[in-house]
Amino acid sequence: MKFYNFEVVIEKEPEDEGYFAYCPGLKGCLSNGQTIEAARRNIREALVQHVQSCLANNIPVAQQEHLVHVEEIAVGIAE
Repeated sequence: MKFYNFEVVIEKEPEDEGYFAYCPGLKGCLSNGQTIEAARRNIREALVQHVQSCLANNIPVAQQEHLVHVEEIAVGIAE
């Protein structure tokens, strides 16, 4: 089994309750979900399908040398 690593962006949908997920390194690889967890699960499935399609069609799967992890962190400040 070979593992591939990708940067994934999950953004709040501006017009509804869900979240939009996409992979900047794989053009056209996107998904969504009602929660962040669902969007993460769905984009993982989309990534698997995208990579399998690339491999089946002898299309190279680009890998980035420098991956970045961005995460939202909330902090509470006493007033």
